[in-house]
Amino acid sequence: MHNQRLDQMRYRRGAQTLKVSCFEPSKTFCSAFGGPVVSALFVAQKLSSCRSHIFLPTPFFIETLTQGRAANRIAHFSIEHRGSTIKYRGFSMTKINENFLKLQAGYLFPEVARRVRAYQAKNPGAKIISLGIGDVTQPLPPAIIEAMQKAVQDMASSNTFRGYGPEQGYDFLIEAIIESDFKSRGVALDKSEVFISDGAKCDTANIQEMFGLDNIVAVTDPVYPVYVDSSVMAGRTGQADKNGQYENMVYMPCTAENDFIPDLPSSPVDIIYLCFPNNPTGAAATKETLSKWVDFARRTGAIILFDAAYEAFITDPGIPHSIYEIDGAKEVAIEFRSFSKTAGFTGVRCAFTIVPKQLTAEASDGRAVEINPLWNRRHSTKFNGASYVAQAGAAAVYTPEGRKQSRQIIDIYMANAALIRKSLTKLGYKVYGGINAPYIWMKTPDSLSSWDFFDRLLQKANVVGAPGSGFGPAGEGYFRLTAFATPANVKEALERIAAV
Repeated sequence: MHNQRLDQMRYRRGAQTLKVSCFEPSKTFCSAFGGPVVSALFVAQKLSSCRSHIFLPTPFFIETLTQGRAANRIAHFSIEHRGSTIKYRGFSMTKINENFLKLQAGYLFPEVARRVRAYQAKNPGAKIISLGIGDVTQPLPPAIIEAMQKAVQDMASSNTFRGYGPEQGYDFLIEAIIESDFKSRGVALDKSEVFISDGAKCDTANIQEMFGLDNIVAVTDPVYPVYVDSSVMAGRTGQADKNGQYENMVYMPCTAENDFIPDLPSSPVDIIYLCFPNNPTGAAATKETLSKWVDFARRTGAIILFDAAYEAFITDPGIPHSIYEIDGAKEVAIEFRSFSKTAGFTGVRCAFTIVPKQLTAEASDGRAVEINPLWNRRHSTKFNGASYVAQAGAAAVYTPEGRKQSRQIIDIYMANAALIRKSLTKLGYKVYGGINAPYIWMKTPDSLSSWDFFDRLLQKANVVGAPGSGFGPAGEGYFRLTAFATPANVKEALERIAAV
């Protein structure tokens, strides 16, 4: 027999056992019978001449010869043999999570990097200055370096070595966070409400696992892309329309007309992403604004996911640093914080999330279920904890020297922001942000699209920013610059932009 493969299984019919063989004849052998599918079935019929043995062509063989056209039809079938029906279940491929196929283009920043690499390859001598991705450039403060070095030395001795730590984080860091970031602002927290992690980006996406897929998510437009993309990946949305907005998601426009502060949703929503100070627009929310959102959530049963990653950059004493400075917020809000920009931890990775015990969501039977223990279970199951060395460094942020040194670095970035804002305004650009946030949101000139302006700056000034349309349809016609470059590079980039 001209076989390439022969697999066997047994099919039992009452007291009789039939042997069933799956075979793959060679293409040459089968071609003589007038085609792969016809010939395979013909050969099977000829070989199945005895009462106790049946031969069937494998779906793999049929799929190979038909380039997959018949695979779905033949993977599962039945065949009549001697008056009995034999059901045959073939092999089929593992199914993909098709929610990922809904995602539009690539994630913004990898696409920016791709275009920059392509330009650099064609212009190897170009000195490109990036004011695009929000990555820090100042080195870690000395107090943090010292604390991390000591932590590394701890790992070198059996007396002080640390293995797996508590998934929720070490008490020495949690206690410093509560005392310095919240108690000092009149906010009381329990240690069990603070969860240390390796990044706010991860937490703002992973927190969705606490909530059913039938919840309606509301996001600002423009928006930090993680909120939207993670919602799509989870299966919370439908397909994207021609503007890039997804079905079953509520978009809240942030424009110059509303000072880039979204209006309350006019349709029912369950989960609301808010980021203040805002990325990408640089807008900051007053206590009055946050109070309106907390009241709305309490009235409607919605939950606010509050990203406060940039609170350390607030300069206006009237702007709240935490949503929990608002009465009733613990009943309706989860807050995310990060050391990435506050202390230069983009390459170290450490952050934390606050999940108050008062926060509940509804079960299908109407019960109010606390979110805190559920997040604790998820955190403990899927996360082994941030490293001891990273947490030791984060705790040093709250020492007197750490606070002073971190503040000096933040002041460098905010001086950059002020210079960018002042220089672009002088050049005639419409500029927003840069006062309580390290981001400057500018209107593109000459009615250029966001990507066209990106190309203009890259090619004529060798300066990189972030196209506003990458943050959502309402970002079209805008451009984001960050203040995280070195002062020298910021100064040179502005000189180049002035010459365009």
